Amino acid sequence: MSHDIIDTAMAKRLVEAAAIRGAAIIGQPGGWSVMLRLGNAEKPLGTQRTDKPRLWRSLDRCIAYLKSDLHIARFELLDATNYTSVATGAKVRADTAERMRRTHEAAVHDKWFRRQVEQAIKEADDPNTEWVSHEDAKASWAKKRAKLVKRIEGNVR
Repeated sequence: MSHDIIDTAMAKRLVEAAAIRGAAIIGQPGGWSVMLRLGNAEKPLGTQRTDKPRLWRSLDRCIAYLKSDLHIARFELLDATNYTSVATGAKVRADTAERMRRTHEAAVHDKWFRRQVEQAIKEADDPNTEWVSHEDAKASWAKKRAKLVKRIEGNVR
């Protein structure tokens, strides 16, 4: 790991030791990075287990991360001079849109399923609900099945 990058674990220890003297959020092509000031030196906040600076696409998420994870809420500088929402030369994964579509579909299905379960619980708990015995349900389905079999046999011959 490069000595020029500070990862989150180290940044947390430095915050606890009151060694971080300031922070700046710097706009980059594709997002926002953070520079931490240690005395007179500035070092970028990096990703875990790599020697690359961390980049957030959303300024809100960057600030939320700094506030909640590192407990840094004051910034010396917010520089959007070089910020663009699209990274230059960034590799776009072809499967990203499909993955996001599937994620969205799963969330919609989960929401629907939870509503169905809640409704079923309400119906089961309702004292006015009429219950059908297992035997009655089996007999009803046996009649329906017999009708279908009769219909199928009539069409086959």
